This record gives sequence, structure tokens and C-alpha cells, in this order.
Amino acid sequence: MAHQPNTDHAHDFAAIDAWVDQHFDEQIQFLKELVATPTDSPPGNNTPHAIRTTELLMDFGYTAEQYAPDLALVKEHGLESVTNLIVRRPFGAGGKTIALNAHGDVVPPGEGWTHDPYGGDIVDGKMYGRATAVSKCDFSTFTFAVRAVEALASKSALKGTVELHFTYDEEFGGALGPDYLLANNLTKPDLMIAAGFSYQVVTAHNGCLQMEVTVNGNMAHAAIPESGVDALQGANQILTALYAQNDIYKQVTSLVEGITHPYLNVGMIAGGTNTNVVPGKVVMKVDRRMIPEENTSHVEANLHKVMQDAVDSFNTGRTDAGISISVKRMLLCNAMKPLAGNKPLVDALQTHGEAVFGEPIPALGTPLYTDVRLYVERGIPGVIYGAGPRTVLESHAKRADERIDLEDLRRATKVIARTLRDLLT
Repeated sequence: MAHQPNTDHAHDFAAIDAWVDQHFDEQIQFLKELVATPTDSPPGNNTPHAIRTTELLMDFGYTAEQYAPDLALVKEHGLESVTNLIVRRPFGAGGKTIALNAHGDVVPPGEGWTHDPYGGDIVDGKMYGRATAVSKCDFSTFTFAVRAVEALASKSALKGTVELHFTYDEEFGGALGPDYLLANNLTKPDLMIAAGFSYQVVTAHNGCLQMEVTVNGNMAHAAIPESGVDALQGANQILTALYAQNDIYKQVTSLVEGITHPYLNVGMIAGGTNTNVVPGKVVMKVDRRMIPEENTSHVEANLHKVMQDAVDSFNTGRTDAGISISVKRMLLCNAMKPLAGNKPLVDALQTHGEAVFGEPIPALGTPLYTDVRLYVERGIPGVIYGAGPRTVLESHAKRADERIDLEDLRRATKVIARTLRDLLT
């Protein structure tokens, strides 16, 4: 149950809501500008967006500190450029430091769009564009929520600091984003809220293991296939073994509401040299989602065994060398588990979410993975909440015609601002 709102603050909450309404056209334009600068990863050239965001923030009197990891490290992670931003807004002395984190990097638009992915078109009250829902929308949610509280700060005895963390490495694991800022002691927040994607307050999420699997055979002319070893046939046997794991995973149930069971996906396959050539090499990229109860090292070891068993089965009885595999870990993101200290965040967001949206706001887990875990792993209580529809599926996140309902954006901004008002008291 969410706690009851402090009636002494009721006037402040009404004033916050009114400020957001008065400045909402400005917020929409701010978001359109953010969508207009691409941050597709790959290729991962994100610094131009950070520079543009810095310019836009200057219009509000905000100074965005820029922190860029070493370029060689950025290239090593498969990106072209990363520049992270921190905006620090102090209120009264004492109190807690609250970080608001949203990521600007996104997956490429892909096919099937009926709107310009970078146009920010508005149709029937929805803005269309890549990252309108995840998570450039929350660049605007968090920025305008802070502005709303600041506009009224002189009327209230507020204590603490709010920091905006705008980072650019969520899609590739966060090592160059929040992890970089935290590991280099560039920020030490007491609480944090990360960009959302639905009405819910998210307190836990899955982990993710991604691997690149190279299947090596022996290339040969298609007219004499017996002179080679077909890597694609070997890959097919490995794929069959991997997908069979999903039936096993369905028998494992998470105790976290909102999270069901582990699962595995093969998202990319490439190989071969020509139509008339027996493929000598096939590369697959595997994504394994891990529920909070799973041990990451056990999961990784099991997948290695499943694939090696498939290789051994394929090679059994052959007179040639058969196939072999090499496996490279691309990404390992731990699951997010709730910390006891997140209760003030959950309570405030549920209370104000219900007041603004007119319906109960549940707190639960999500099968996605996010940068929040990087804060939580360091003992910083955090939750996920921001602009979004009732479910992430409705937003078309990572699909064609991604969109945000502008009324959801408006209401989420009010909820964040009200929550900050509570936490800074």
C-alpha cells in the first residue's frame, strides 16, 4: 500500500501540476529536438546528441558536465563516441542526493515505419520517433520535473540535491554510461530513479547474458560437399539444442511479480561465402535472459555445455575433423534485486501516481534489463519510473512507429516532480 500524501504539501502539488501544464508545449518541443538527433547503436555515435542536449539545457540555465570515456575504450566496446552528462541542482543544505537517469542511445529504427523516426511527428496526441518512449522522453520528464520543483523551491524548505544523469551506453551494457560515472566517483547519489516504460513502478528486472558463437567447419565446393564440413549444418544442430532449453526454462518460475521464467533467443546469424560454396563458418548471437533467482556463472557454464554437447553429437562417427566452436561473451548484465532502502521511492511514486493517473500504480518486476542494476549493485536504492503507456508493448519500443502518448508524458512529469518534492522535504 502506498503511504498517504502529506496534506500540508497539497498546495505545492497543485502548483507543481499547474507549472507542468503551463510549460508542456515547451517540454514537447524539447523532446522533439532530442529525437531529431540520431543515437542509433550501432554505429553508436552518441556525442553529437550529448552536445545538443547540453545546448538545450543551457536555455534553462542548466550546466551539463560532460564526461567522455577514453576513445580507445569506446571503440573496444563497439561504439564510436560516448559523452555522458551530469546536471547538479542543489536545493537546501543537508538532505539526500537523488539521481534521475535516462539513456539516450537506442537501437536503429529498422523497417516498417510510417513516420520519420527522427521527425517527432504528433498524430492523435502521440509523438512518433525512435526513443520517444525509451528513453529520450524521460530526458524531458526528469528535466521539466526538476524545473517545476525549482520554480516553487523558494516557497518551501527543501533539502538535498537532484542530479540528472543522461548517459549513452544502455544498449551495450552500461559500462561506459552509469558504470563509468560511478566507478570514477563522479557521482554518489543516495537514491535514484531511472527512465521508465510503463505506468508501473519497477523494483526488479532480469539479467542478460549475450554471447557470440562462431561455428567453424571446412569450406568446400558445393559440387563436392563431402570434401568439406558444413558449418551451417553444425550450427543447425546447436540451434536445435539451444531452443530446446526454452522448454526447460518454462519449468522455472520467478518469485518476483511481473517476471515469469528464463528464456533464450538467437537474434542474429551470419555465415557462408557464396551460394555454391559449403559454408566454412557461421556466427550466431545468443541472448539469454536470467531471472533474479538465477546464478549468472551457472547459466553461462550450462550454455557452454549444451553447445559443446551438440558439437560432440554432430562430430560422432565422422572421419573428418568435424566442427568446432568458439564462444565470446559480449554482455553480462546482472539482474536487479530490490534494496530495502527503495521504500521511500516506491511509496512516493505510488502515492502520486495514483493521485495523478486516478488508478492504483503497482510495484513489480520486468523481464527487461536496465542500467538501474549498476546503481543497485553499489548499494544505491533505485527504481524504474517514467513516461510510458500501461505496458511497454503499447509503446512499440524497439519496433517501428515507436511512440509516446503526450498525456502520459505530462502526467509522469507531474508524478516525478511531486515525488521530488516529497523526497527533498
